[in-house]
Amino acid sequence: MFTSNSKTPKVYHQVIEQIKNNIKSGKLKKGDRLPSEREMSESLGVSRASIREALRALEVVGLVESRQGAGNYIKTNFDNSLFEPLSVMFMLQESSIEEMYDLRETLELRCARLSAKNIENNELELLTAILDRMYIAENEDESLELDIKFHYLIAKTSRNTLLINVLEVISQLMDEFIRKSRAQILHTGKTRENLLEIHENLVRALKCRDASKAHNAMVEHFDLIRGSYGYKK
Repeated sequence: MFTSNSKTPKVYHQVIEQIKNNIKSGKLKKGDRLPSEREMSESLGVSRASIREALRALEVVGLVESRQGAGNYIKTNFDNSLFEPLSVMFMLQESSIEEMYDLRETLELRCARLSAKNIENNELELLTAILDRMYIAENEDESLELDIKFHYLIAKTSRNTLLINVLEVISQLMDEFIRKSRAQILHTGKTRENLLEIHENLVRALKCRDASKAHNAMVEHFDLIRGSYGYKK
């Protein structure tokens, strides 16, 4: 499973690369136990200190977990941990609001189409309940929290693991984007009723299992945001 590659300039990079290659080839899967530090050290011809350094790096990004007394494993659940450094990197790059808009629009338009095909009845009931609560929300903080839940539920019901994971990776940025978008819409005279009507159109489209209508409803939502910021299509 592991072979030596003396050309790698930093030995712990070599370890990480070997693990990545084994995942790509299917030799390692979620939940699999990694070889012991001694086994990897001997097969790669590197020190156990380098092996530990590589494993710590993989643990930081949420790919590997250490189980006391049992060894190191490829994680089975990546919620709220996988690629968190990527989210931090996005923030450090100081991506513009327009870039965030473009990213969220691209992801959520596709999610809306997929959700129309894959959403289950109990999830439609939950989405409707969230919308009902949005109508009676007493303040903007509560409305914002419900808005975020609404959009993440649509993403979840897309049943596309990669789309869901990407949205989770950038969740902090997306949550902040939703907050700023709502504030901008309301600031420019777009009323709370406009937002509720658009969300209701989306729920209605999903209940009809109509992917085109769901897509168009989400386009309407983003057109409202785009207009509030003065962005052009």
